[in-house]
Amino acid sequence: MKGAHLLLAYSLLVLSSSFAYASDPSPLQDYCVAINDAKDVFVNGKFCKDPKLAKAEDFFFSGLNIPRNTSNPVGSTVTPVNVAQIPGLNTLGISLVRIDYAPNDGLNPPHTHPRATEILVVLEGTLYVGFVTSNPDNRLITKILYPGDVFVFPIGLIHFQFNVGKTNAVAFAALSSQNPGVITIANAVFGANPPINPDVLVKAFQLDKNVVKNLQSKFWWANN
Repeated sequence: MKGAHLLLAYSLLVLSSSFAYASDPSPLQDYCVAINDAKDVFVNGKFCKDPKLAKAEDFFFSGLNIPRNTSNPVGSTVTPVNVAQIPGLNTLGISLVRIDYAPNDGLNPPHTHPRATEILVVLEGTLYVGFVTSNPDNRLITKILYPGDVFVFPIGLIHFQFNVGKTNAVAFAALSSQNPGVITIANAVFGANPPINPDVLVKAFQLDKNVVKNLQSKFWWANN
């Protein structure tokens, strides 16, 4: 009888383990619409090259040592190294970015990565960084970072980095997806294509309609 109980417990453990691992794969882009016609297929991620044809260049990228031009409206430039730049990252669940910030007020504006947690390390300069927790608390968590400091931005949360120093700043960040995606809040809300109905934004932000239309008329800079 004891052996039967052990067998039953073991069977339940195996069954529960199979349920724990039987989940849908995480999306690697914004959406993947199902189709019945297999002639025009877009996979979740990228197709895989025959491993026998892989070469060193598939796993290589050069140039992250080069400072980027930050002469733009937000004063920052993001240089991504994801599966688009390194095909060998496909299925590996990781990517990298270099971020350059102009002196005094270079900003990587509030944004989210829908598919990745980000861990950032400062190489040069002084950054004021932070993220906002989800509803209902919307708690702001911030820190001043100096060279060698590391900060984590949890997946999906709105976050930013702002150069509070008088010199250029540089940071590198790793992200837990081959294609983390980025949604810059101002761009998405006021620069949507086609535009969001102004009445929606008037109600949501409690702004005058002329203010909303003015914001929608601006060119929203995408630095990444």
